[in-house]
Amino acid sequence: MEDHLTLCDIGNTSYHFLKDERDTKESVATFDPSTLTEDVYYISVSPQADALVGNLANWHDLRAYINWDNYYETMGVDRIIACEAIAEGLIIDAGSAITVDLVEEGKFEGGFIYPGLEAMQATYRNISPRLDYSLNFELDLDKMPQNSRDAISYGVLRTLYSEVMRHDQQIYLTGGNAKVLSQLFPTAIVDEHLLFKGMKKMMEKRC
Repeated sequence: MEDHLTLCDIGNTSYHFLKDERDTKESVATFDPSTLTEDVYYISVSPQADALVGNLANWHDLRAYINWDNYYETMGVDRIIACEAIAEGLIIDAGSAITVDLVEEGKFEGGFIYPGLEAMQATYRNISPRLDYSLNFELDLDKMPQNSRDAISYGVLRTLYSEVMRHDQQIYLTGGNAKVLSQLFPTAIVDEHLLFKGMKKMMEKRC
């Protein structure tokens, strides 16, 4: 795969570009994709962006490269691409939602979707302003909490931690909150370019 290709991961809020191993971001709300003249190979979870790039001849949707026999029909394209990046392990993509997907011997074995950290904090805040606490990632998850901040942190983090750790796999962290979650999973590999690696590998299979 030639490094000078322009790759783009379009999320709910940004266009994330990678070209020549340099990454940049543009806002979904303000960026005009028609200003680019080179070929762009992309994935997207944004209906707003899809409406803009879908009719541009130089923007190529990598959904066409997916072997859907390996995944289920409603699975998000970002999750699929992340799974294509590794041969073995557990992928945690920590964004507006947290997705956790298991790959064994190059095969997707299943996964689950967990509310993102900001969404979970907003849930408690909406219940009562008195529950508006930042999460404590230094919390001892083997002990029952004895204050409100730790009680909320335990409720958010313990379920996720237990489900991830029971699989006893190398953990890969990506997404906007990857570094934050690395406090919970200190042995995890943080890879902000994991989706781009998956895009490249999938394109290599089809070329």
